[in-house]
Amino acid sequence: MSSHFTVRPARPADAGPLAALRWAFKHEDHEGRRPAPVGPPEEAVQWIRDRLDHGTWLAWVAESDGEVFGQVFLHLVEKVPEPYGDNAPLGYVTNFYVTPSRRNGGAGSALLTAVARYARSAPLDTLVVWPSERSDPLYRRHGFRPPAELLELPLDA
Repeated sequence: MSSHFTVRPARPADAGPLAALRWAFKHEDHEGRRPAPVGPPEEAVQWIRDRLDHGTWLAWVAESDGEVFGQVFLHLVEKVPEPYGDNAPLGYVTNFYVTPSRRNGGAGSALLTAVARYARSAPLDTLVVWPSERSDPLYRRHGFRPPAELLELPLDA
């Protein structure tokens, strides 16, 4: 396996590999206590393809020798227009994953750098993420910080 990789914007044709990475990511999250999947990966393929095709979601992939092994998604969250403030959208960063065998090779940093570069050029107001315990240090190294003003209402039953 080559240690060289590239990071590029995802295309609708990448939906299959992106869905496979999503399933691997969520399986890894459940660490042996996996519930039965609610839907097949094919539903995720169609969902990803549709959103990338319509531009409602953006994504970047890390690949080497034609194999996609890392991803990060960005959803643009519009703000209600106002006359005195910044109307630039927020960026919700999610589904950030690099296969275990490719971690510590710089792909995660390269993916976050690509998202930040896009966000600054768009321009977006802020990038937000709910990091896992494992990903938190990487996000912090890339400048993500706890917000001064944020409240959340978890809607778990």
